[in-house]
Amino acid sequence: MAKDSFLVGLIGAGIGPSLSPALHEREADRQGLRYVYRLIDIDVLGVRPEAVGELLRAARDLGFDGLNITHPCKQQVIGHLDALAPQAEALGAVNTVVFEDGRAIGHNTDVTGFAASFARGLPDVPLERVVQLGAGGAGAAVAHATLTLGAGRVTVVDALADRAADLAASLNRHFGEGRAAAATPDRLPQLLADADGLVHATPTGMAAHPGLPLPADLLRPELWVAEVVYRPLETELLRTARALGCATLDGAGMAVFQAVDAFRLFTGREPDAARMLADIAELAGVVGAPK
Repeated sequence: MAKDSFLVGLIGAGIGPSLSPALHEREADRQGLRYVYRLIDIDVLGVRPEAVGELLRAARDLGFDGLNITHPCKQQVIGHLDALAPQAEALGAVNTVVFEDGRAIGHNTDVTGFAASFARGLPDVPLERVVQLGAGGAGAAVAHATLTLGAGRVTVVDALADRAADLAASLNRHFGEGRAAAATPDRLPQLLADADGLVHATPTGMAAHPGLPLPADLLRPELWVAEVVYRPLETELLRTARALGCATLDGAGMAVFQAVDAFRLFTGREPDAARMLADIAELAGVVGAPK
């Protein structure tokens, strides 16, 4: 008999505003499942990201079926897993853990989530030269997705030069030499002057980290801007870019499509992406959400 009761959770920092619990639970309700989604906020618990291993073990011992993992634990969690799906291994970042037969298996649904959202929201934009801000766990996923979508070259910019260089090297191994490069923030003016688009993959703009991730005067109308942050949907970056006339993509689609894939991994059932897109538009209640 198919399982119809599930306990899952999200480990991360400052995740109080997350819409993941409502997204998962609403879809589960429609499918007649008993489904509880808990937030495990390391800020609330007063622990460091390194504690993710202890939290993972506790969740497994308490009978959780799986966990989502978000900033700043997507890379920290890897050393505590029993196995990695190929996508997560290639990325060096995990956003979904499934407990199977006492083993913790790491997956990454951010790649497919961002790719699906981008193809839906910015289908015809030029992709020859893309600048990406952020080389963390989300950054690795969206850079992979952007190159998978056909980007000619992605330049990864991060304040931590080694992190940007490591990601660029990994992308070049995976996609071919010359497809990725690394740079420090001081090169942003030159890079953005020549770029087709900007992908933002840092926490700046989140409810807990408000503000702009770069000087506003570096944006121009010809530049498309894709945002990973979805809470709030209308970040300061998107608001500034839209005022200039830039084509933009908010983080809602990625949040939904990664949740669709995670729900499938947790339950073995097929969620309805269209219904979940409508859910996030309603839950966020912000102009710019997917219709």
